Amino acid sequence: MADQSTPEASPEDIPSQKSPGRSTAQGSPKGATTKRPSTSTPENAGSGSTFPRGVISRRRLLGTAGATGLALGAAGGAAGYAAAPADKALPLTSLGADRAMFHGKHQPGITDAVQAHGHLAAFDLAAGAGRTEAAALLRRWSVTAERLMAGEAAPHDDTDVARDAGPSALTVTFGFGNSFFSRTGLEKQRPTSLDPLPDFSSDRLDKSRSNGDLWVQIGANDALVAFHALRALQKDAGSAARLRWQMNGFNRSPGATAHPMTARNLMGQIDGTHNPKPTDADFGRRIFVPAPGDPAWMANGSYAVVRRIRMLLDDWEKLSLQAQEAVIGRRKATGAPLSGGTETTEMDLEKSAADGSPVVPLNAHARITRPDQNGDAAMLRRAFSFHDGFDADGTPDAGLLFICWQADPLRGFVPVQRKLDRGDALSQYIRHEASGLFAVPGGAAEGEYVGQRLLEG
Repeated sequence: MADQSTPEASPEDIPSQKSPGRSTAQGSPKGATTKRPSTSTPENAGSGSTFPRGVISRRRLLGTAGATGLALGAAGGAAGYAAAPADKALPLTSLGADRAMFHGKHQPGITDAVQAHGHLAAFDLAAGAGRTEAAALLRRWSVTAERLMAGEAAPHDDTDVARDAGPSALTVTFGFGNSFFSRTGLEKQRPTSLDPLPDFSSDRLDKSRSNGDLWVQIGANDALVAFHALRALQKDAGSAARLRWQMNGFNRSPGATAHPMTARNLMGQIDGTHNPKPTDADFGRRIFVPAPGDPAWMANGSYAVVRRIRMLLDDWEKLSLQAQEAVIGRRKATGAPLSGGTETTEMDLEKSAADGSPVVPLNAHARITRPDQNGDAAMLRRAFSFHDGFDADGTPDAGLLFICWQADPLRGFVPVQRKLDRGDALSQYIRHEASGLFAVPGGAAEGEYVGQRLLEG
């Protein structure tokens, strides 16, 4: 768990009136997509939000909040309402109306603000399925993802699970695992950056819950919308691919905190300070594969490392507050470094206590993961917490679905994890139980499906 933050929400507008809920598929030919002009620019494509006519800005809405009874949550721009009778009809808030765009320079779900609910899934191509079947599947998946992200029903056999809901900031992201290329006869197009991750001493990996030919990331601010997308994509797989593994995650809902703040994990720690931001001058170079790409089909794409990290909460919670802070190197309440200041204050690695010992311990997690201590390695973390019940002895099966994005995992994730492997104080309180590395191609242009440049190139 590197010392980097989750992306911050950035949409500027929300609807001023009730937005239409998820429409049925009957208004369109089966399998057809509803074409909409994209308002994304090359710089923000795939990460912006667009809304129908009749919208007002957040600033105007804030200015009229007292008159309308609307109360805006600062984190993620969620809007709530004052107490009202249970039978009073309420319009969609921005929680339901927020929409990410499917088409763009990059795939959605990378720079978008992390959502409250997430699903990760990996699929393996069925026996006998190859490049042709994979192309047909990605075409189906892209049509379905575009419709669902627009708040519409699935193109066929919709389950009505998300009926009446708006888009709810739904994002769907697709990637290819190392094994995909041999299964489809595309070995020559497999990127060298997709070579298997090295073994780490902290790994206790379950191979049945690791890797896979195809990877899907789903995020939404409504649990039913997220599940609806998962179920629709699973049904779309048909006989072409079978589910290999699937994991569920969650974060705080937008508006749950009084002001925007870095997320907390299940250890209670502020988790993710100093994440690279899209506004950083070198953000694109660090996170996305530059054009013309190497290989070419990966231009504007990224690499996702996925790790299921179990937190040994019973052991962690036995530690005193002071001991927990020494393990991390930051104050639990504020995220400020032990050397002083606020969460965003630069950590002073040279500062000593009265006894001459470093104020930030040498094996503190935040010290070890600092980019300037790892050859300027950068990762964009976009994680979900998970809780999958309890073991027979009552031990919680809970932790972090760690997802990090980088232009090259050999320069991003690997060097940091190797250094953590050699002496991170946090390592005795976590266990890496599943792992995957996936090549995520750039976004699909209008009329394209994700991965088309690989599968038809």
